[in-house]
Amino acid sequence: MVGVHARPDSPAWAKSGGWRTRIFSYSLTLTMGAIFLLSWLVQSIAGRVSYNEERLARRQDPVSYLDYLGNADFWSRTLQNWQSEFLAVGSMAVLAIYLRQRGSPESKPVGAPHESTGIEG
Repeated sequence: MVGVHARPDSPAWAKSGGWRTRIFSYSLTLTMGAIFLLSWLVQSIAGRVSYNEERLARRQDPVSYLDYLGNADFWSRTLQNWQSEFLAVGSMAVLAIYLRQRGSPESKPVGAPHESTGIEG
């Protein structure tokens, strides 16, 4: 159901072929990976600001961003961030409705229309 096999009601990127269909075929993985990396980046920046505020309050020198990435405080905050778990599960459920992952039993076939549900891939 991709390229020449796509139906008239299939998404446009499933019909176009080439790099656009390839991106659409793995859009769920690409989107979830980007969300993961972006949330990790934002958490690391905010964590460094907070960590340096605590250090300055104790009259210690602030640490650089790269030094903070190797610091136990960063890893503790990262590994104990339970809110990210809820965000990941919730966004996976919502995004799996619209995005596709070729060969995944959890998502619709790449060429299936957005309106279809319960189609085996």
